[in-house]
Amino acid sequence: SIVRTFSSNAWAVLLLLPITAVFVILSRFSLLHPIQTISECLSLLTSASAIFSFILLCGVILMIGFLNLEYYTVIPAIACSKIALLGQLLHPRQFVNSLVHCIMGIIVAWCCAITIGGRYETLCYTCTQSDGSPQMCLNEFHLILLLAGAFVGFSHSLLGVIYNMNYVSFHTVQQYKYLRFKGSLPLVVKCSATQALYSIRNYIVVYFFLGYIPKAWVCKTLNLHLNRSVTAQPLDSVAGLLDLSLLYHLWISATFQLFTWYITLQLFRIFITEAYSFPVQSSFTEDAHQCISKVLTDKQPMILKFLALQDLALLSQHSPSRRCEVFSLSQPGGHPHNWNAISKECLSLMTDLTQRLVAYHDTVATNGRAKSLSTGSERKTSSETSGMLLQYIALIHVSEDSPLTAPFTPDLDSPFASPALRRLTAPVDCSPWHGTVQSPHIMRRGPKLWSTSTGKRWLMEMTGHYMIQLIRLYQLLTVKNFLAKRVLIMYLFNKLPEASSQALFADSQAHIWALEGLSYLVQASFSEDHFGVVQTTLPSILSCMLVLQEAVDRHFKLPHASSKPIKSTISMGDSSYKTLRFALRATLKTAIYRITATFGDHLKAVQLSAEHRKRLQHFLEYKE
Repeated sequence: SIVRTFSSNAWAVLLLLPITAVFVILSRFSLLHPIQTISECLSLLTSASAIFSFILLCGVILMIGFLNLEYYTVIPAIACSKIALLGQLLHPRQFVNSLVHCIMGIIVAWCCAITIGGRYETLCYTCTQSDGSPQMCLNEFHLILLLAGAFVGFSHSLLGVIYNMNYVSFHTVQQYKYLRFKGSLPLVVKCSATQALYSIRNYIVVYFFLGYIPKAWVCKTLNLHLNRSVTAQPLDSVAGLLDLSLLYHLWISATFQLFTWYITLQLFRIFITEAYSFPVQSSFTEDAHQCISKVLTDKQPMILKFLALQDLALLSQHSPSRRCEVFSLSQPGGHPHNWNAISKECLSLMTDLTQRLVAYHDTVATNGRAKSLSTGSERKTSSETSGMLLQYIALIHVSEDSPLTAPFTPDLDSPFASPALRRLTAPVDCSPWHGTVQSPHIMRRGPKLWSTSTGKRWLMEMTGHYMIQLIRLYQLLTVKNFLAKRVLIMYLFNKLPEASSQALFADSQAHIWALEGLSYLVQASFSEDHFGVVQTTLPSILSCMLVLQEAVDRHFKLPHASSKPIKSTISMGDSSYKTLRFALRATLKTAIYRITATFGDHLKAVQLSAEHRKRLQHFLEYKE
């Protein structure tokens, strides 16, 4: 993955030169003087400042490429509630990512300011006071461009979490890298321009209300002054922000910044997901760890496991020679190690998904029953707790001169006495002889084990303990009812409709490849497996697929599980994970049909349970 990242970054740096040239032309172009604009652009591109800016931009591209490598994932992190998404945004790791993007945005904006030139070129300039003496004043045009770069970088970092831009998906159709890049280029341009427009709109609103804060801080830190002359219009005002030239340069700079970052991201995705052919078996021991069976079974980075599963799905369909290696026996010994390792890992993946689906279904069913039961009884429980609490408070006021049992004998026949109070105030023999067979000699013992005052003190302590527990229960119920009535709390903690289902199938691309690989290998074994290595595990494969299909069917009967996701807005975030559950269901059914169509009635001789045999018969009769 490091080599592929280096290659993608190298191509991003090479593409930076023509992208910068286009930005220079667009930022300085004039319809009235086109020839003069082109000559100025050519002279600017060969200047020392432009070369220095280009070196800085190359450093930014390399840093963005490093962040892509550090934060990418093949299994998206899906927040099941708003509070979970907020937790992701406030995570320390995400804070570092946002900070780095802000710094990179400032550097890109500074390079843009140098490139555009004119009133954006420097941070300070010499101005004249009212008395005619010169002083150094803050160039607000330069400052607003730098802050815009930081704001766009911060927005890009947050949107990366919201839209899962660090998620890397694998294309179903294999294409050359050049064709994939060429096909994605219009989307990159569109997303860059659109997102830059939204970011600059938000930035202008923020700068209008809070722009005086960075201005005052920069002036105080660098000992600069604000130009108070009549001709100098402050930019944190309506008149200052309605400058069309300023708005255009802010937008074109933000578009350039996002376009270079999106190009780096897209190249990283293309290179990191390029199909790789793993050897099925090796003649040398030192290369055994590179074999596909070892990569699948050993502890490896997830990207390697996904590439190995992708290669398994491809070789099972298109490579008869490599399939023969999977079916081959080891020498010496004659054991099908390759097939055993591959099939075991694929079955383990399917079993894991089945267990997750069953556990999720049980949890949803339990929560549903608990919710229906608790809806009608919350108020009743709260009132009962209040009544018990008041009764126990009344029991605390005890006179020291009263008999032992007098203060602890409430009117249990009263309609206000709760069942819990009757249980707690029931007479209990607390002597050490309670529950044992007593003889007459033991009963005639004279002295008692405790006095009346000791028993009173013990009962008061017990009563105080129960009262404290009831107070805590009452407080919890009160807090729960209070929070349940607050719209904001419910908005943050309520589960998102489809997020739980999407999170459950977040890694289903691996299961899809496992199903395709196993089913195609089983299909090919009908004519290519000369040693019968597949037949020994065919019952386990069929049983595992049928159990998984039953779990998937049960899941799709739940609310929101079968609803199609809403088409996402224009962004560079890959939303293909939202439809993985539908792809898995189709792949699973196709895999079972692939096996039944190949073996036909021969499957009747396979050892299966009665339930699985009945379900398999539906596939044989094409009734599923």
